[in-house]
Amino acid sequence: QILFMIGGDGTFRAAYKIKEEISRRELKISVVAVPKTIDNDIWLVSKTFGFDTAVELACNAIRCAHTEAIAVPNGIGLVKLMGRHSGFIAAAATLATKEVNFCLIPEMDFDIEGEKGLLAELERRLKKRKHAVIVVAEGAGQKYVQKDPPEYDASGNIKLGDIGKFLKDKIAEHFKNKGIEVVIRYIDPSYIIRSVPANTEDRIYCGFLGQYAVHAGMAGKTGITISYLHDQFVHIPLKEAVKRRKQVNLHSRFWFSVLESTGQGQLKND
Repeated sequence: QILFMIGGDGTFRAAYKIKEEISRRELKISVVAVPKTIDNDIWLVSKTFGFDTAVELACNAIRCAHTEAIAVPNGIGLVKLMGRHSGFIAAAATLATKEVNFCLIPEMDFDIEGEKGLLAELERRLKKRKHAVIVVAEGAGQKYVQKDPPEYDASGNIKLGDIGKFLKDKIAEHFKNKGIEVVIRYIDPSYIIRSVPANTEDRIYCGFLGQYAVHAGMAGKTGITISYLHDQFVHIPLKEAVKRRKQVNLHSRFWFSVLESTGQGQLKND
């Protein structure tokens, strides 16, 4: 028998526990996991199934926000994207569109207030160009919106505060106090992004993942995930895959490219 488990970090942790219990009972059941999460946050996997589709749809939302922003004086397009702990969707969509001026992700600490904080930088941007586009991952800036004590969902995950609504209200309050008229267009395409059919690249990629998963199971492999790593399809032990979560490296060329594209700076006062 072969048990295929398809999903993200939570699914992988469950798959590892099931595999351990199967081994303890000495049953002849293989457990093979397939990485599928739009957040692209699985360790030792270059890219997860669903990520390309998510970025493509996120780009559409950003382009809409940009169109709204440039249509009015001091227009601000604010887009909240998926990404509880990892900002790959927000960062990749920012690079793909080149229309984003501020990209906020969970891995990055940022200040709201202060001379170099988000509000001051946004004000300078509006004075210079009369419009701005902000992209924020849902897990970014949780220090501003996290409940104390934190609340948890049925799966044991901390419930996130709504950083999108917080930023919308904070920006509106800031410019009202300054006597500056702004128009904020807030777009949250989360469930549209989650529910669309896979694009061409993801469909091809998913086909390969499925084939290699079946081959692994038929070969008697167990406790592994099919990973695309360094341009090769390989087997990664679930024990290793669940050790940590993949996140954006703030010292990587990838993130530096995001900063160069937006011109946002570090958004920190110290």
